[in-house]
Amino acid sequence: MNMTTATASEPLLRDIYRLIPDLEALYKDIHAHPELSMQETRTATLAADWLRRAGYEVTTGVGKTGVVGLLHNGEGPTVMLRADMDALPIEEATGLSYASQQTVPDAEGKLVPVGHMCGHDMHVAWLAGAATLFAQAREAWRGTLMVVFQPGEETAQGAKAMIDDHLLARFPRPAVVLGQHVMLGAAGEIAGSAGPITSAADSLQIRLFGRGAHGSMPQASVDPVVMAAATVLRLQTVVSREVAATEAAVVTIGALQAGTKENVIPDEAIIKLNVRTFDAAVRKRVLAAIERIVNAEADASGAPRRPEIIPLDRYPLNVNDEWASQRIADAFRAHFSPARVHHSGPAPASEDFGCFGTAWEVPSVFWFVGGTDTETYAKAKATGTLNELPVNHSPQFAPVIHPTLETGVEALVVAALAWLA
Repeated sequence: MNMTTATASEPLLRDIYRLIPDLEALYKDIHAHPELSMQETRTATLAADWLRRAGYEVTTGVGKTGVVGLLHNGEGPTVMLRADMDALPIEEATGLSYASQQTVPDAEGKLVPVGHMCGHDMHVAWLAGAATLFAQAREAWRGTLMVVFQPGEETAQGAKAMIDDHLLARFPRPAVVLGQHVMLGAAGEIAGSAGPITSAADSLQIRLFGRGAHGSMPQASVDPVVMAAATVLRLQTVVSREVAATEAAVVTIGALQAGTKENVIPDEAIIKLNVRTFDAAVRKRVLAAIERIVNAEADASGAPRRPEIIPLDRYPLNVNDEWASQRIADAFRAHFSPARVHHSGPAPASEDFGCFGTAWEVPSVFWFVGGTDTETYAKAKATGTLNELPVNHSPQFAPVIHPTLETGVEALVVAALAWLA
């Protein structure tokens, strides 16, 4: 199988370097014009136009802004390739000549800066490139290629929105669903593994109720600031004291908001937190512990009302099919060489990519492509300073274009050919 896949990829990839300048231009254009989740109209138009020029049947507006392209090429399986399109409400600080200067209203109407600080612009360019190469070398494969440009990954809305918009009824059932993500790692290298690959994630908003008063008369208050502070500190014990060392969980407090003036004790406080887990039982136990601690701290403070615990979004556990993962790993090693393909284990990042395979009840495989300058990464690894490098969602996160762009396009082609060759 290795020899067949390596040989089959050659005619498909022979023109990749002619395509790279156009893909780089597309990447820089999308990077400079990012769009928030479920608002990706410009990006979706660029993707749809690219697919039409390549000869795909194109359907737009799937799940609001999603794009689906189909390329039929004789008898054979259907393979789905997916890329997400949305950016983040983060002000970019990369200093790049094509850095985003965009500021737009978010879903609540608040004006926010927007930046592609998670690499979804690279994902769009990768998929556009792979789609084009398959269209230009139809003699090298058989079957149907389905390419999906998905909205709203950052808010866990997009995959569900496309599925709810009758994706399964409108398009052919794939034999496998494939996707990838640019991450911290040496550019040109690929990592992945069978089994859990990205974590389940739950985001919660906790509203704590107190009784406001003048800052000079705290005895007349029930101080929600103190209540929130005690809650935040106690929540740190969930992982350290309630999750076994052999298990994994992350509890992160991302926001604590209360009050507007230094001499006014407010009526309420808001805590926003995020939970990452790799096991359903651990997830259940962690969420129960959070609820128990929040209510107990409110009781201890004499709160006039029980706290409100509101789910914000949820990502499912993303599990790579074992057989399909091995098939792709073999293909990657044959094409890239074993030195460039690594076993990663699960990552604490979260993705809604797995929703597609689950909905269709077919295998899915997700992997990572390094986007860090190779010399920078090697130096940081040698000095033990990898944690100081910009990661996804950092204002400084910016993959090096080359060889990240080429590697991602090649990886999608090689992986799809493991079924279509």
